Amino acid sequence: MASYEFTVTVNTQYLEEQSDPAHSNYVFAYAVTIKNTGQVAAQLISRHWVITDANNHIEEVRGLGVVGNQPLLQPGEQFEYTSGTSMATPQGSMAGEYFCVAEDGEQFEAKIPEFVLSLPRTLH
Repeated sequence: MASYEFTVTVNTQYLEEQSDPAHSNYVFAYAVTIKNTGQVAAQLISRHWVITDANNHIEEVRGLGVVGNQPLLQPGEQFEYTSGTSMATPQGSMAGEYFCVAEDGEQFEAKIPEFVLSLPRTLH
């Protein structure tokens, strides 16, 4: 087990009621679970997202914390939140990393594995 490690899992949902396909606006929610799978307490300080739509348009988002929080997680603890994004195509993907600082001052990145945003029943 690594001393400094957050494991990130994501579930997505297409928000049909907030989307407007006639105007190329597709809205997705994503629920993130961040679990401290390391051996040292650590705090999530900031985030970096790379959002890519089906036209290969890339948008990068950086900011402090997640949904207004900078959670401090003890080993085994987890933090969950839901956020969202919109894009011009019915499919796309997101990936990124969280920048974290352990209680002993060590800095590390927690990778957010790439996940797909897609309308239901559009991928084969």
